[in-house]
Amino acid sequence: MNFNSKKYPVLYFASSVENLRLLPIDQLPQLCFELREYLLEVVTFSKGHFASGLGVVEITVALHYIYNTPFDNLIWDIGHQAYPHKILTGRSKRIKSIRKKNGLHSFPCREESEYDILNVGHSSTSISAGLGMSIAALKEGKNRKTICVIGDGAMTAGMAFEAMNHAGTIKSNLLVILNDNQMSISKNVGALSNHLEFLRNYRKNKNNRKKIDFFQKQLFFKKKNINSNFFSFNSIFSNLGFKYLGPFDGHNIFSIIDILKKIKCKKGTYLLHLVTKKGKGYLPAELDPIKWHSIPPRSPLVSESVISYSDVFGSWLCEIAKSDKKLIAITPAMCESSGILKFSRLFPNQYFDVAIAEQHAVTFAAGLSISGYKPIVSIYSTFLQRAYDQFIHDVALQKLAILFAVDRGGIVGNDGETHQGIFDLAYLRCIPGIVIMTPSDENECRQMLYTGYMHNKGPSVVRYPKGNGIGALLMPMNKIPLGQSLIKRMGKKIAILNFGTLLKNAFFSANSLDATLVDMRFVKPLDKNMILKLSSNHQFFITLEEGVISGGAGSAVNEFIMVKKILLPVLNIGLPDTFIPQGTQEEIRHDYQLDKEGIHKQIFYWLRQ
Repeated sequence: MNFNSKKYPVLYFASSVENLRLLPIDQLPQLCFELREYLLEVVTFSKGHFASGLGVVEITVALHYIYNTPFDNLIWDIGHQAYPHKILTGRSKRIKSIRKKNGLHSFPCREESEYDILNVGHSSTSISAGLGMSIAALKEGKNRKTICVIGDGAMTAGMAFEAMNHAGTIKSNLLVILNDNQMSISKNVGALSNHLEFLRNYRKNKNNRKKIDFFQKQLFFKKKNINSNFFSFNSIFSNLGFKYLGPFDGHNIFSIIDILKKIKCKKGTYLLHLVTKKGKGYLPAELDPIKWHSIPPRSPLVSESVISYSDVFGSWLCEIAKSDKKLIAITPAMCESSGILKFSRLFPNQYFDVAIAEQHAVTFAAGLSISGYKPIVSIYSTFLQRAYDQFIHDVALQKLAILFAVDRGGIVGNDGETHQGIFDLAYLRCIPGIVIMTPSDENECRQMLYTGYMHNKGPSVVRYPKGNGIGALLMPMNKIPLGQSLIKRMGKKIAILNFGTLLKNAFFSANSLDATLVDMRFVKPLDKNMILKLSSNHQFFITLEEGVISGGAGSAVNEFIMVKKILLPVLNIGLPDTFIPQGTQEEIRHDYQLDKEGIHKQIFYWLRQ
């Protein structure tokens, strides 16, 4: 990949914000063009998030051109759209390393650059953090500005509304830019999406546009600001105490700069509504922004019979729904990636996308369960963290029979620290009355989904990884007795207790060391009878899981043998007490000794000690 002054002359000069601000304004359209071209070249090479960045090129250029970053605080919500920001803030030559091991982070990261004021990756955090920074800036008294860029998808989350509710009364100097591309990862849904469509359509009307422009000029130029509620179209943001401006074309660089110049000189809490096109400048991405949201890395060729765990879930869901009208599937804006697109089309009356609102998704499921339905919540491990209180208070405490299909459990890979699904076993295991299952292959995943769905005495969790299975044959559905493990290999002295899909890696050690290998399957309830049986004729226990060791499945084994006063050494193999960086799943498993060679090495050296 070649980044040079001949191919990208304006971008090459403007690859630092100091130089960017030296450009005459008439060169900014060319800069935007070259930035898009370079972004296309970068993502073709490195893979990763694509369409979101193309859509905010003009916004990114204008913000760094007008505001004094990094002195002024610029916060990107989630960070899918931050590649242009990284390129313009001194990281253009390293951008090809993004999402790769030891490379640039997938999202803005404080450790990486002074221009990244907040670590992001999960949605809807920008306004809360920005409000805190804007209040600190008022106390500081140095005229520091705070700008938050948030998408219309992220704006649907409760945390964004909580922050706006607070910000509307504080009246600090805060600018929220609403990047309205009518998309999250999937198509936006909900009443807020409908309201934004109303604002966009209202603006298009010629007479209404004249009224809006008149009132917004009053905001900028009158000595006494007219209250934004005076606008005849009366946006939700106006009613929350923001001075609402827009909607404007988010790809007109001159218009954006003119607006930002005026806002920068004003005090108060503003919301600037900019309408953009996700994938702007690359026709395939414009036509299919869902497909081009992210370009996955190339994976080795696998047999057509090997399918992903997400697809196993989606197929199972369709199969069950054919005979059970009480089934309701719920997703917080992760339809395509969770494998339930086909289900959503075949059973639209049994499907709910609640937008980016994990807390609501869980309690919404609780309401359905109380009313006699059988809800299934499809959610990523890293996003279930956001609904932890709802899981405990609204589901487990009330012993509601809800199945949680927890996707992306374990090492996820290139999205890095914010997306690794490594904490779920630890934070779920302590909840009373819960069933937690960890399939070792795709057929077990199918059987466990059925087992969890049929369980009616409380919540159940099936936790499965990102990526493909091992080609296991999918069998007819049968309910697994709760807490029943399976001996996969009988050996001597050493017993390896495996939880999850690392089972295939554990066979190497089991065969080499003539060890017993057990697929434990259930983290809770634990197969205590199996542990007691093995402790009578084995000298060493090894537990294995793709999650944090602290509080995880291995800890459950430790606790049980301590209570039973079993004097037997145990080695817990899993992930250490740290946040796991980015890299491919294979690279991370190698680095943390969770591949077959690493597992064997850990066991071998522990036995020698």
